[in-house]
Amino acid sequence: MTASREDLLTVDAGLAARGVRLALAVGEGETVAVMGPNGAGKSTLFGLCAGLLRPDDGSVALAGRVLADGRGTWVPPHRRGIALLAQEPLLFPHLDVLGNVAFAPRAAGAPRAEARAAAARWLREVDAEELSGRRPAELSGGQAQRVAIARALAAEPRVLLLDEPFAALDVAAAPALRRLLRRVLADRTALIVTHEPLDAHLLADRVVVLESGRVAESGPTSGLLDRPRSRFAAGLAGLNFVQGRAVPDPAAPAGRLSVDGLGELSGTLPDGAEPPGPGEAAIAVFRPADVALYPVPTAPGGAGVPYGSPRNAWAGIVRELEPRGAQVRVHCDAAGHALVADLTPAAAAELDLGPGAGVVLVAKAAAVTVYGA
Repeated sequence: MTASREDLLTVDAGLAARGVRLALAVGEGETVAVMGPNGAGKSTLFGLCAGLLRPDDGSVALAGRVLADGRGTWVPPHRRGIALLAQEPLLFPHLDVLGNVAFAPRAAGAPRAEARAAAARWLREVDAEELSGRRPAELSGGQAQRVAIARALAAEPRVLLLDEPFAALDVAAAPALRRLLRRVLADRTALIVTHEPLDAHLLADRVVVLESGRVAESGPTSGLLDRPRSRFAAGLAGLNFVQGRAVPDPAAPAGRLSVDGLGELSGTLPDGAEPPGPGEAAIAVFRPADVALYPVPTAPGGAGVPYGSPRNAWAGIVRELEPRGAQVRVHCDAAGHALVADLTPAAAAELDLGPGAGVVLVAKAAAVTVYGA
């Protein structure tokens, strides 16, 4: 979180039935991307903030005002100052676009003329003023989502919750909506659930990763995706992720880990990073492009296989080949660790790779980044 921003929304609450216990804060004017696998607690977080769920313990607060807690405090959704934008636009079919957007200020008590003027202003803000007289059935998916954003903003929320806003859009409509959100979210306080690293990079100041109902990690977008500390975030960033412990030998190099099944792994520490102490938990990450594959050596001890040095070399089994544009991503299992390598189609064909093929995966120590967990 940017240091100069004071916390606006704070969540420190649990819901036992869902196995969720979340603690996070969002600064005034900050956009936070909420990411995590299915079932991690993303929808529960939004439900707690929007007033769709009541916490069993802890509290949800906005600008110091408790909205809900485990002791019975409860502010209804329409009085929270928090707007939720669902995956589907959910526009009122019996109202035209202007009437849909004017609904929020009207519900807050604004006179009809004032509400319609506010609606027109917000439709201009999202480049949808020309749609004001249409009914929802006459809108494309991208147009309907623009109107839904205008309706959410017309409520003048302190916090905007966006639940996968691109999920219901076709590929052609998503880029324009990303540009729109990048503009309208500037200096607004918002949380956005997304599975796309591109959305996090373009829209968010910070990323919060949820796993198993807990906050697994949190940090500035670029730093977290460059140096992930959770397996999910590493997968989003397209990186290999291995957990281990620093070799329990004070004389060993700082970037050497002991990893179950793989033995010792050699890497390098980021500049200025504090090395993990002997035996302490640590993480290694490396790009698929920095993994080379070789056929399993037939000679005893692997003689003749040009691994290079310094290096890490692990025996593995190919599980799947995934075409990715000009490359082939090779998914492998190495002693229970899922590792991937990116090859050219020509290299994959030369190695005669296929599911079940035995390979040796090699990564130079200089390409492996190690840091404390």
